[in-house]
Amino acid sequence: MNEQIVIDLGSKAAWISVQIAAPVLVTAVVVGILISIFQAATQINEQTITFVPKILLIAVVLAFTGPWILQTMMVFSTEIFNKIPEVIREY
Repeated sequence: MNEQIVIDLGSKAAWISVQIAAPVLVTAVVVGILISIFQAATQINEQTITFVPKILLIAVVLAFTGPWILQTMMVFSTEIFNKIPEVIREY
């Protein structure tokens, strides 16, 4: 049964990693696509135009989702630490 605990924690860790990274990644992709469309429509091919809006919007997204990300990480970390005695008892 010990292997099942490790597999469950590993799959939950992967899923939580996806959930935590999703807001920032989705924001970066959407902003990148919108700026690419703007650059294609106006034929402005300046590489630095994409960085400033991405950085600003990612900072805004992190400001709004930061408490949720921290809470999610704290709950998962607490769950891992609470499972330590259960894993030790298996041996």
